[in-house]
Amino acid sequence: MGLEFFGIDPETNEEGSPTVWANVAQRRLVIQSDTVTGAELAEINETEWVAGHKAGVPVHESVISIPERMIPFIRKACDAIERAGLQDSAPGDEEVGRASGDA
Repeated sequence: MGLEFFGIDPETNEEGSPTVWANVAQRRLVIQSDTVTGAELAEINETEWVAGHKAGVPVHESVISIPERMIPFIRKACDAIERAGLQDSAPGDEEVGRASGDA
């Protein structure tokens, strides 16, 4: 199964737009949005956010900025991925019945 489309920025124009897809089979979100640059990227690159984890963005990764209005599409995509995972779980699997961590 390929990508499932969940939404495009309702305030989009013809020159690109934040878009949300999910690859449900691979349990991955795929998101297009504006690339983070300038002061925000500098802060990311200069800060050790997790102890022992190297600061900066690896060359094979990207940092993007997602507008708040895209959150509903992201939620729907996350829900679809989560549902697919639950459907793939068989009774007796370790994941079934496990607390979500929200407790």
